[in-house]
Amino acid sequence: MSKSHGARAPVPAMLTDLYQLTMAYAYWRSGAASLDACFHVSFRRNPFEGGYAVTCGLAQAVDYLAALHFTDDDVAYLSTLTGNDGKPLLPGEFLEWLGDFQFTCDVDAVPEGTVVFPGEPLVRVVGPIVQCQLVETALLNIVNFQTLVATKAARVCYAAQGDPVIEFGLRRAQGPDGGLSASRAAYVGGCVSTSNVLAGQRFGIPVGGTHAHSWVMAFESEIDAFLAYADALPNNAVFLVDTYDTLQGVANAIEAGRRLENNGHRMVGVRIDSGDLAWLSRRAREMLDAAGMQHVKVYASNELDEYLIASLKDQGAKIDVWGVGTRLATADGQPSLGGVYKLSAVRKPGGPWEPRIKVSEQTAKVTMPGLQGVRRFASHGVYVGDMIYNELDPPQACEMVDPNDPTRKKTFCTDEVEELLVPVFRAGALVYDVPRTDQARARTAAQLRSFDEGVKRFYNPSEYPIGLERGLHELRTRLILRARGLDR
Repeated sequence: MSKSHGARAPVPAMLTDLYQLTMAYAYWRSGAASLDACFHVSFRRNPFEGGYAVTCGLAQAVDYLAALHFTDDDVAYLSTLTGNDGKPLLPGEFLEWLGDFQFTCDVDAVPEGTVVFPGEPLVRVVGPIVQCQLVETALLNIVNFQTLVATKAARVCYAAQGDPVIEFGLRRAQGPDGGLSASRAAYVGGCVSTSNVLAGQRFGIPVGGTHAHSWVMAFESEIDAFLAYADALPNNAVFLVDTYDTLQGVANAIEAGRRLENNGHRMVGVRIDSGDLAWLSRRAREMLDAAGMQHVKVYASNELDEYLIASLKDQGAKIDVWGVGTRLATADGQPSLGGVYKLSAVRKPGGPWEPRIKVSEQTAKVTMPGLQGVRRFASHGVYVGDMIYNELDPPQACEMVDPNDPTRKKTFCTDEVEELLVPVFRAGALVYDVPRTDQARARTAAQLRSFDEGVKRFYNPSEYPIGLERGLHELRTRLILRARGLDR
């Protein structure tokens, strides 16, 4: 098992919603705790009005499930909760059961860094229904946020067209753990490094950075600040040049760079954090080249996102490295992924699996029954479609039906087929060798290379084919008709 995924404190069992505990008790008291159940994590719409998402968070989910237990302090706190009659909400016998709780479910999941689409199961949990219910909130909390940030990072890096992107978002991230999770997810999504030193320590992510305006303002002049920084850190000299006048700042950086060269070192770069980044970066490049410093990189920051980077590229900006902070770490433009955790089947002791479905006035909220798997088809190394199927009734053919329009069908008969879900836990025991964070990042890059460019564009992306295996479509249709009293 890789060490990288266990480098942070596990999520505590008490990071849950109260109704998970009240339902767990009700299952326990009613005798329904003997049921086995199957739940799936999925999402309904691609984030950022894009064509895909990048799944992330499995490493932390593994840590959470592997360490899941209720401490004496947890049980003591729960014993203080009361109902509207002032009596204990959860009785002592159930709290004793919680104190002895052990996670024994089977879990399958899509590896981090995989490109995924709406309706596809990202995580499948199978086991005693009480256990399945208790892990819902934490799993959604972990997977929703990290998938959102990893997707944003993939889009930003796509806009940068191969230029390095550094994640700079910690100071404006959603709290300490939000910042830590965002830094890791941004790296999985494609960033080359982070300014977050704790993320570097815990996850092995390269760290990088420059200096702040306050450094320049603390000195009598900008050139004094640059020279002092060059003397202190000759092997990390990236100068922030826009504290007063950007082009004069570039000239001062060149002077500091000459001193570095005289002492056997080299200036790494200049960073522009305000103003017309396209025009200023072109002028900075001209000045650096005229000074014989073609090796010096132009860094840019200042509220960047995928759209602004793409625009700057179109304007001919001479930017080599992009520092993206607030809009990446907070997944600007998409406050949440909207992932859900839905029951899809139950099994009584010794009995067969019984599919379950939730219907709704909103088509998008009608759930999928069965124990779901996903097969991804490729042709000549390019992904061409995904099929969701019921593992209880394995498909005999490659025909799939559009879940939103049953008159649309596709048939895939390629030899290049991949099962997206992999075993993670069996009977509560970890059976998955969790990849290192850099391996998850490499998977993202490989996955994105294997999709048509139309899926990745920002405006009106191509709709990647996702469908239900014919048998699953027919099962779902029967269950919907039955639930609505139309099967007579």
